[in-house]
Amino acid sequence: MTEDQKFNIELDEVTAEGVFSNLAIINHSDTEFVVDFVKVMPGMPKAKVKSRVILTPHHAKKLANALLENLNRFEALHGEIKETDGAFDPSSVGFGPKGKA
Repeated sequence: MTEDQKFNIELDEVTAEGVFSNLAIINHSDTEFVVDFVKVMPGMPKAKVKSRVILTPHHAKKLANALLENLNRFEALHGEIKETDGAFDPSSVGFGPKGKA
């Protein structure tokens, strides 16, 4: 699509609310990338995939570049996003102290 082409994008109310995800699992084949967005809750032994997005390799690369560009813009305005020490280990969730109401 060229820059001078325009189209309307519809966004219904339910989709506009979005879904929360604190873990993404990415797999790929020769023809597609599959991104599962997961919600991991403290104290829960199971996590649920909240959304799955399937992309062509071309669109996966465009998404990665767009995300990096937006992260750079965000950090230019708000400062560096600090990464945690080491990678997120989903198996570590649910074994800490339980919250109290």
